[in-house]
Amino acid sequence: MALRINDVIPNLELETDHGTFKLHDWIGDSWAILFSHPKDFTPVCTTEFGAVAQLSAEWEKRGTKVIGLSVDGVEEHKQWKADIESFSGAKAGFPIIADEDLTVSKALDMLPADAYLPDGRTAANSASVRVVFIISPDKKLQLSMTYPMSVGRNFAEVLRALDALQASYGVPIAMPANWVVGQDVIVALSLNDEQAKEKFGEVNTILPYLRTVKMPS
Repeated sequence: MALRINDVIPNLELETDHGTFKLHDWIGDSWAILFSHPKDFTPVCTTEFGAVAQLSAEWEKRGTKVIGLSVDGVEEHKQWKADIESFSGAKAGFPIIADEDLTVSKALDMLPADAYLPDGRTAANSASVRVVFIISPDKKLQLSMTYPMSVGRNFAEVLRALDALQASYGVPIAMPANWVVGQDVIVALSLNDEQAKEKFGEVNTILPYLRTVKMPS
């Protein structure tokens, strides 16, 4: 079954280099981001996890926990983290899920149910395991991005998307193309003009269906 936006993510039991725990328990009342990777000791993924490590203060500022996933085991993860930290110059303090039997990858719809890892496997055998999930405190999937093997993730975009999700969470606004924090936002169509003015104050009507307001504080 495909995992879609606003679905509650499965409460999987996860084996990680930080111990074993249930996914929902680990998330708690926080936002969470899951970054998955097809294999340890691969070049693009090492640069990506290095970027995640370098952004630790940004995740903390946003009340967001981060967790990785790779289809190797706990001991490989611990060894790989030494490379990640050496490359990035930052501590990789986040857990990485061990998923050697692909249970987590399949449950999160990253790979087909009949996928398997052959002897002598390479990253190509689990290439679809390359996604970003942003999960809200109610354990619902709010955003997913899937990348090919050849394209490293843009973490400025991950942060921008997280900011937009947090700002609009439970608030009747949406963000326009290329929005960044501080710019005007779009009033949701669920509010009529009077309701919009009452809630946000001055409303800029560009088109009958496109109304902007200052970013709510």
